[in-house]
Amino acid sequence: MGGKGGQIYIVSDPSDGDPENPQPGTLRHAVIQSEPLWIIFARNMHINLKTKFIVSNAKTIDGCGAIMHITGKGCIVIEHVENIIIHGLYIHDCEPSGNAKIRVSPTDVVGRGKSDGDGLTIKWVRNLWIDHCSIARCKDGLVDITEGSTAVTVTNSYFTEHDKVMLLGHSDDYLADVGMQVIVAFNHLGKGLVERMPRCRHGYFHVVNNDYTKWQLYAIGGSAAPTINNQGNRFIAQPISHKEVTNRMEAKEDEWRGWNWRTEGDLMVNGAFFTPSGAEISVQ
Repeated sequence: MGGKGGQIYIVSDPSDGDPENPQPGTLRHAVIQSEPLWIIFARNMHINLKTKFIVSNAKTIDGCGAIMHITGKGCIVIEHVENIIIHGLYIHDCEPSGNAKIRVSPTDVVGRGKSDGDGLTIKWVRNLWIDHCSIARCKDGLVDITEGSTAVTVTNSYFTEHDKVMLLGHSDDYLADVGMQVIVAFNHLGKGLVERMPRCRHGYFHVVNNDYTKWQLYAIGGSAAPTINNQGNRFIAQPISHKEVTNRMEAKEDEWRGWNWRTEGDLMVNGAFFTPSGAEISVQ
């Protein structure tokens, strides 16, 4: 639902100012408000963040109608909230941020540690939709969705020029991610990508109608017995890439053959191939 039912907040100031006391009219000021908001932009902007900014509950950040660049330190953090929509942003060249005091609500300032430099850091989130974004060239991951997040959808977005693209699940021993459900649909994954499109752990992942025009190591990977349902994707292997779409992170075959990894209606081009597994699948 994002900020449905809330007021429209127009961002008119592209500066990032003081993270402890953000100025009205800035994106940082908009995302910390306690009420639902639909956040839009007065014109094209390039917002260069001084440190990560933290999105509060029930917000729609909508770049429709403007060319919106988000760059800088730490980039976007969404954690312990629900009902968030991120739409129409170009998130790129995000770098790690240092220790900082950051205002997270009109009344609260918290101390936050260093960040890895992800484009979008998502933890313990429910009901999140990332749509029509372009994400590229961040220091760590482009999108990390971890630590019990669920009901997350990533659609119609463009991923380029990066190594570790999309992490879904914190670690093999983080069992809260068993309930994770993520849909990755109608995205283009192309120029300059290496791996993690996505890399999954524990939960259920529906990867549908995406266009993969470039990977070097693998496209779809995972560990800790995730369920991965692939449907209607196009995988175009390149001469310098591994032809196999899948990677089970060095798990032994007697372990991974029971993982439910399905391919249905996927188009494999230039020798690309998907190794399925799970119940009623015979692994050759």
